[in-house]
Amino acid sequence: MGSTPASSPRASSARTGSSPSGGAARVVLVTGVSRFLGARVANTLQADPGIERVIGVDTVPPAHRLGRTEFVRVDIRTPSIAKVIDTAEVDTVVHLSLVTSPSGQRAAAKEINVIGAMQLLAACQRSPHMRKLVVRSSASVYGSSPRDPAVFTEDTEPVEPPVSGYAKDAAEVEGYVRGLQRRRSDLVVSVLRFVNFLGAGVDSPLTRVLRMPAVPTVLGYDPRLQFLHEDDGVEVLRRMTLEDHPGVYNVAGDGVLLLSQCLRRAGRAAVPLPSPAYALVGDAGRRAGTLPGFSSELQRWLTYGRVVDTARIEAELGWRPKFDTAAAFAEFAQAHGLSNELPLGLFDMLAAGLPGGGAAR
Repeated sequence: MGSTPASSPRASSARTGSSPSGGAARVVLVTGVSRFLGARVANTLQADPGIERVIGVDTVPPAHRLGRTEFVRVDIRTPSIAKVIDTAEVDTVVHLSLVTSPSGQRAAAKEINVIGAMQLLAACQRSPHMRKLVVRSSASVYGSSPRDPAVFTEDTEPVEPPVSGYAKDAAEVEGYVRGLQRRRSDLVVSVLRFVNFLGAGVDSPLTRVLRMPAVPTVLGYDPRLQFLHEDDGVEVLRRMTLEDHPGVYNVAGDGVLLLSQCLRRAGRAAVPLPSPAYALVGDAGRRAGTLPGFSSELQRWLTYGRVVDTARIEAELGWRPKFDTAAAFAEFAQAHGLSNELPLGLFDMLAAGLPGGGAAR
């Protein structure tokens, strides 16, 4: 996956720093280990012989075995996380516990995202063993609006900053991370703004929408979308953990797809709706449970889209993603049996509902 990392992570990390161990990650704590990304990252890190221990934390046990990763059931919203970090002498924290698709109340997700991050960062600040922090953030911090620039770099300010949901949470967490950096300038801190993940193993509000036989869209809009294959996301997190690359980075697959292209390639029918009706469908779907996680952020993204520039991370790591946006989408579609052949009955049903449908044969 990607290009080969530096032959010696210790040599790579020597340029920033200075821990007595030479800078290499020895004891790594991964948050959100019961979710797909956390579990995959923990399994990848535990295979590295230079890492002595991998500790995975979450509020519920993982569904799959984690090998030599040690699972600790702890809520990062509580001070107990500090005890775990201190007792294990954790030197590297990989924070992946960003809830982007809450299945319950929004308030609970916000607590995990924001309060949890605050407790975790406070524990990192106090620990004398800490030397590195890797944070999963989201490209949603840029927002989505009709006045957005064609491409967002890491230094671009959002035209309309997110005002709710996990996108606002991610922006707040980044602010707390900057505060930690001011107080602990010795830490190596990497913040990764990921676009939406796709792949055979990804289940998210977006993938559930794309699997619907008929997908509601906003009349008059065809947004540009970017995706990141799960394998490439894991590889970036592995590199950031084993090597020192401080800074903020956009992470996305090469290229873009229009929403209309995605639907055609997946054999899904588009159902264009006026914007107010689109919002009503989303709200009704969330309340009924048929579209859980179909948040206002996702609705705006599927209206206006968003494209980020990835030149910084490619130059920093000397790396290109193995899957571009189109390839990531193709694997997702293949894994779920989606094709560009719509059943004729569905075409007839949709045509019959359109003005003039069925008049001419």
